[in-house]
Amino acid sequence: MIEVEDIPQPDQVDGAPHPRMTSHLYGQSIAEAAFLEAFNSNRLHHAWLISGPRGVGKATLAWRIARFLLDQPLETAALFGAPSTPDTLDVDPTSTVQRHVTALSESRLFLCRRPWDDKLERLKQDITVDEVRRLKSFFNFSSADGGRRVVIVDAADEMNKNAANALLKILEEPPARVTMLLVSHRPLSLLPTIRSRCRTLACHALAPDDLAAALAGAGFETSTNPTALSVLAAGSVGEAIRLISHDGLKLYATLIDLLETGKMDRPTAIHLAESCTSKAGAARYDVAIRLIGVLMHRIASAGVFGPPKIAVSPAEASLLTRLAPSVHAARGWADLAQTLSERAAHARAVNLDPASVILDMLLKIDQMAATSRAA
Repeated sequence: MIEVEDIPQPDQVDGAPHPRMTSHLYGQSIAEAAFLEAFNSNRLHHAWLISGPRGVGKATLAWRIARFLLDQPLETAALFGAPSTPDTLDVDPTSTVQRHVTALSESRLFLCRRPWDDKLERLKQDITVDEVRRLKSFFNFSSADGGRRVVIVDAADEMNKNAANALLKILEEPPARVTMLLVSHRPLSLLPTIRSRCRTLACHALAPDDLAAALAGAGFETSTNPTALSVLAAGSVGEAIRLISHDGLKLYATLIDLLETGKMDRPTAIHLAESCTSKAGAARYDVAIRLIGVLMHRIASAGVFGPPKIAVSPAEASLLTRLAPSVHAARGWADLAQTLSERAAHARAVNLDPASVILDMLLKIDQMAATSRAA
């Protein structure tokens, strides 16, 4: 039986602090300002859809908003002739709200996320309807103090159909003094009726300086190759942490080397594939799949738009243009990227051997490279 403290948190990147433990948010000042403007003008919507790519700070923003709202008095000072217009979402780090939220013991806050499956000893694949139905008890219990209440759904994309319908009913008739914060990586996957009942706060990919600052704040060293890290992570702190934690920069350099020679070195390819097979290699497997997709996307883009403005390395810059010298070649790489992405998804669904999946992808890429060189 797994111990409670060992249960993984579905809304946390491995190796990184949980978003509720992160006090500072980088690169999302526009979204923060939009929420504060609504709060200060007494136009606080009951539901907010916090959208954007994975790992750019959406959950951190949700927790900052939650702490801020729970720390604010329900009756504003405006009623007494002295308007209260806070200009930041920061709260006193020694406050009771801060301590309770950090400990997940705040009675006015409900966190809805994928639950743990005791029978299978793993996280469930979806946020289930039972998790959403628990909100009814939360609303009944937390209404006793008459104050604000906050719900965080992370991530809303992970709700199954029944859970989404149950949440929609709540959004249609929201309880008084409740603010719902829906974190979403893929907002278009949500029910249109859910989206229409939320106000959107859009979060964007971080600029390199903001990314570096966010990583430093989380305790990660970025001096090795900050430019390459920023490019491959696409402005996502979460992706950057995964790359740092699983030798992503070295892995990408190996992919470049495999294609640079003109004929793929099979022992190197096999070694790369086998490094993703152990239980500890599961996360590396995910990183490898993503980086293979990034490489093919960058090759295809080079065929359409020319060399990238920022190359990960000099070797990559010349390789991309050689492998995709034309729009026709770019189309072939884009088609291959789609095919391999679908195969990887199928392989995950039927639990195929990770090493075989990676090696097959590398061989398909090598064949495409040979075709491009011969054209």
